[in-house]
Amino acid sequence: MKILIAGGGIAGLTAALCFVEDGHDVTVLEQAAAFGEVGAGLQIGPNGMRVMQALGLEAELRRTAFEPERIEMRFGESGKTIFTIPLKDKAIDRWGAPYLHIHRADLISILENACNTAPNIDVRFNTQLQSVEQTPTGVTVHLSGGDVDNADLLVGADGIHSVVQAHIVGPYVPRFTGCIAWRGVVPASKLTMHPPPPTACAWVGRGKHAVTYYLRGGELVNLVGVIERDDWREEGWSIEGKKKELRAEFEGWDPVIGDIIEQGESFFRWALFDRPSLRRWVDGRLCVLGDAAHPMLPFVAQGAVMAMEDAWMLKSCLKGSRSIVEALKTYQARRHARATHVQALSRKNATTFHHRNPMKRLMTYGPMWLAGNILPEIVHQRMDWIYGYDVTA
Repeated sequence: MKILIAGGGIAGLTAALCFVEDGHDVTVLEQAAAFGEVGAGLQIGPNGMRVMQALGLEAELRRTAFEPERIEMRFGESGKTIFTIPLKDKAIDRWGAPYLHIHRADLISILENACNTAPNIDVRFNTQLQSVEQTPTGVTVHLSGGDVDNADLLVGADGIHSVVQAHIVGPYVPRFTGCIAWRGVVPASKLTMHPPPPTACAWVGRGKHAVTYYLRGGELVNLVGVIERDDWREEGWSIEGKKKELRAEFEGWDPVIGDIIEQGESFFRWALFDRPSLRRWVDGRLCVLGDAAHPMLPFVAQGAVMAMEDAWMLKSCLKGSRSIVEALKTYQARRHARATHVQALSRKNATTFHHRNPMKRLMTYGPMWLAGNILPEIVHQRMDWIYGYDVTA
């Protein structure tokens, strides 16, 4: 089968590697001129690592990633711990795979190298999908520069502004969440006075929160700060903000956060928009996966992982069906409810991290403290449905 994939990010490259395992001929259409140092850190939970294991990439990821010792939550201003639970060895023992932090560029590089050495994968840069036509036997795509290509199947892994998604469901309007996010990466060697904990740490506050974790074996520290603010609504990932603004937003917070901001050379910001769950991911021989199917707010750290799960499930459905159209319907039926559930949880966490009312803070963080300090097993159990899921089984 010939498969075209629109988008060469994490979703598209993972899907390409999944498809060639079953002997398909894959072309990835990437609009950028090359893959670069785009983005910052991301987290790969055990459910995503199972896909990486199945593709034979675990060793490569471990060489460049960081394995956090624990998951924890702290108050942003005081730095006091709300809960902290084991993760490093516990993840493997309980969920069968490690939990890793990795730089987005490192993950893309690993996936790209695997695609370059795999048979039957062609990655075309400077190529943008313009329009799509379907026939009963195939798909015709019109590309930038006037090129035309044909395939048996078109997969949209082209993100939140997906051209393939627009062909399936038409345009829809995202909703501004009232939050903006900041991101930056700082060398750990600069943070000797107040080094961040070697954990996946969420720092909660009134109307804002931050997340810190290490990358590249502990060489870098990743910071994400999310602030409730309604006067700035640009969504781009590469809009550089002024450090003095970020410093002012987190003034009075724990010195760990302050030091990261002071030692960082540049920080980028983007407005967070929420998008509704799509009722359809497929249309004939077209389908979407990853952010093109279920764009997520970054409050469960499952965006990249859900794309990995999608890719493997789509591969499995195609392998077990004689009809592409029926395989795509099965893919949506098996993935839609789970992805929608994770979307909803991410949406909910945005408010959990930002409580201003003292009573709500007590009612939310009190039980978390109790569970984390007295019954940590309960916290692990609440994560089982996410991290214990094995799409490759």
